[in-house]
Parts: sequence; C-alpha cells; structure tokens
Amino acid sequence: METSPHILVIDDEREIREPLVKYLAKNGLRASMAASAAEARKDLKTSAIDLVVLDIMMPGEDGLSLCRHLRETSEIPVILLTAMAEDTDRVVGLEIGADDYVTKPFNPRELLARIRAVLRRAGAVPRPREDMETKRLRFVGWTLDVDRRELAGADGVAVPLSTAEFRLLTAFLQRPHIVLSREQLLDLTSGRAAQVFDRSIDNQVSRLRRKIEADHRNPELIKTVWGGGYMFTADVEEETV
Repeated sequence: METSPHILVIDDEREIREPLVKYLAKNGLRASMAASAAEARKDLKTSAIDLVVLDIMMPGEDGLSLCRHLRETSEIPVILLTAMAEDTDRVVGLEIGADDYVTKPFNPRELLARIRAVLRRAGAVPRPREDMETKRLRFVGWTLDVDRRELAGADGVAVPLSTAEFRLLTAFLQRPHIVLSREQLLDLTSGRAAQVFDRSIDNQVSRLRRKIEADHRNPELIKTVWGGGYMFTADVEEETV
C-alpha cells in the first residue's frame, strides 16, 4: 500500500472530507485530509503528496489562493471541488493551473476516475531533474533566476519573459535532452485549461526561440522532433544561493 499514490483531501466540511478519504482508501489509494489551507500547508511540507483534491470555498485562505501557491512551488496535480454557482472561480482555477474540477454534489466514483486520469497524465510527464532548492539555471551563457523569474544573457542584460515563456523555459531547463510532446508541455505549463489549444505550444516555442536562439530560424537550443515534440539540447547547470 505504501507505493500507492497519496491523495490529500482539503475541505472544511467534515461530512465531505471524511467519507471521501475512506472511499479513496477503500479503492487502493492512500488518503489524508485537511480542514483548511493552513492545515494543508503543514501536511504538504511533511508528507509526499501525489495529488490534491481542493475545495474552492473555505474560510480563511480559499482554495484558489492555495492552488496558486501549489502551482508556484510544486508540480502536484490539483483537482478542484466547486459548487454549481462557482463558474467564475472554476475558470480562474483552471487558468492558474488546476488540472481538473468536479462539481458538488459529486459522485465519488466519478471523482475517483478523474483522480486516476490526472495521475496517469502526471505520471507520463518526465519528472524534473533539478533539486527543489535550485535558484538559478545556467545554459550557454544564459542564466534563469527561478525565484525572480528573470532571464539574463552573458552580458548581464535581462530579457523579459511572459509568464507562459517562463514556464515553458523552466520546463525545458528542468528536463534537458528529453523529448517532450506538445501534450506534456501543455501539462507542464498550463494544465488542462489550455489543452484544447494544442498549437499554442508551437507559438510559445517560436516566441521563446526569438529570445534565446542565436538564429531563431535555425534553432540549436530548442530542437523540433518531428512526430515527437521538442527537445532542449544544451547542458544545464544548477546553482543554489
């Protein structure tokens, strides 16, 4: 059982979180629960969590704030629990990186199926190579400051990156010399919300090439792998500060 995925259910309603944890455990998953975002933050620091089931509406810090924190600090998949009237919150949740959502009241079997589907998709994405304490990533004269989200050339001049470009470059630098499909890159940079726009990755790659390639028309750093996706070809050095 210790090798089964560990799910953290975060919901302030006891009558929802406790039966759900029991149901997930009955179906072969390890499951823990938290009644608030503050409690969940403690659990996330002390336990290896594979997926979070997160209620949007909670007293104190809400689920959207916690989801945003998770996307900024980790790659743990997130499934949101939303009420029928929370259309705007649901869209915002997907935009900030949630992987899926389920509307309350929900069927536990449907939620279990969605959990397994998200875990399969997450498992198909190569894990990042770097230590989580890495602050800077260097490649062929470029330096990406992960905390500041700043890219600078060998001359120290900063090159502005959009949020999408930063996420895409980080995904490449964490997985050098690995072919990443468009679907994997979408999972790593945008989550489920952007998957319908498959060619958006091509546009992002094109914009990123214009900023880091010596000749963006003949790219050497981000190679197109026909039928496969893209691969970052340069060696990457990690630096902690």
